[in-house]
Amino acid sequence: MYTHAPQDYECPFCAIGRGSQESSARFSPSDLIYRARQVTAFIGYRQWPKNPGNTIVIPNQHYENIYTLPEELALTVHRLARAISLAMKRAYGCDGVSLRQHNEPAGNQDVWHYHVHVTPRYQGDNFYAGYTTQWMEMQAEQRTRHARLLSAHLAPFKVDE
Repeated sequence: MYTHAPQDYECPFCAIGRGSQESSARFSPSDLIYRARQVTAFIGYRQWPKNPGNTIVIPNQHYENIYTLPEELALTVHRLARAISLAMKRAYGCDGVSLRQHNEPAGNQDVWHYHVHVTPRYQGDNFYAGYTTQWMEMQAEQRTRHARLLSAHLAPFKVDE
């Protein structure tokens, strides 16, 4: 029901959720901001020049979309998204934070694993005007710097599952 992943789909977020130590152009273990039994947060390789620090929060277990995500796990995911948002306020001094979550092709979902984007926002950044056209791939060393910065600012917030 509400499944769109191809039958032979190899979920990249499942590997991250399992704690994979393999690196690629799109993920390195040094991208991790937070990892616990049920959830993980990491710097996304896709970033927007005016809003660097886009973070992805995932359940470690595979659920394709919001329709299949258990309610109690949704709470855990969003508890971490809230803590990441607060860490962003401290780390970046941003004016706000956007949370985005997409479901199914018509909803702009592009990875078939439930995830929430947490993105720092600034007055007048016109983020959504360039959302589909102005992103770039952030290099691994830059992702590592952002992950360390957010991890350090995440420490004061209670995230325990």
